[in-house]
This record gives sequence, C-alpha cells and structure tokens, in this order.
Amino acid sequence: MTLNDLTVNFSHLNREAILSEWEWLIGTHKLPILLAASGDAFVQDVNDGSIHILDTLEAKLQKVADSVEEFRTLLSDRQFVGSHFAVQMVGELRSSGCVLQRGQIYSFKHPPVLGGEVDVGNVEVSDIEVHFSVSGQIHRQVSRLPPGTRIDKVVIE
Repeated sequence: MTLNDLTVNFSHLNREAILSEWEWLIGTHKLPILLAASGDAFVQDVNDGSIHILDTLEAKLQKVADSVEEFRTLLSDRQFVGSHFAVQMVGELRSSGCVLQRGQIYSFKHPPVLGGEVDVGNVEVSDIEVHFSVSGQIHRQVSRLPPGTRIDKVVIE
C-alpha cells in the first residue's frame, strides 16, 4: 500500500474552510496540508511552520514536526506511517471493495465518542467536508460535558 492509498486529495476544496468546525481545538492559524484516508488531518501552523496531526477519533492535536521538510522525512518512515495512517483499517476496507472516490474519506457511522465501536464494520465512506464538520461539532459538544455524562442527543448544524 502506498501513501497515495492512505491519503485523500482535497485540492478541489476550500482549504481555509475544511476544518472550521475544529477551530475550537486547533485555533485559526492552522491549515490542512494532508488528509489521511482514515479521517485525520495534518495541519501546518501558519505562524511557525510546524506540522500537527488532528486526531478526529480522540479530538487531540499533537505536534509531529517542526517543518515541512521534517514532515516529509517522517512520511518515508514506516513506523510513523503505521502509527498515523490506520494502515490496517484502510487496507481491510480497500480489500473489501470500499475504495474512496474523489472528495471522500473514511468516517465512523456511529462515532466512538458517542459509544460506537472502533471497528471496520463501523466505518463508512463520507464526503470530506461532511466528515470534518460533523466530527468537529460532535467533539466540541462532548468536550463541554463532564466525564461519564449520558448523551441523549447531538445537534448537528
């Protein structure tokens, strides 16, 4: 499997708007530079050039490189790719015939943050913008709740 199989092209989308529902976590100075097929985003801080991963499963932002050059080096590191691109899950989905088309990304049907299983049976193909919008809204709402709060409904705008 190649890096092209593990990422999605989003050049046809508005880069400044894709992650607007995640601004509560990433701020307004980070723009996507690479989208993982598994639903995460690598973003670059426009102020210092550092690269971070937006983990949409756990709603975490983690710095992975100080520069684009360092990030490019990491993309050729088998361990880094294995840790950040859900290689096994993407491979299983592709083998089962679930192949992404332009503008699509893998997304959980029932988000794990709302009790869904982290399992390929709970993954579907989604529109890129819809995936980031819905997951960002859900995580923003859940982040405001005390741990263990029962969630009866989620409002998606």
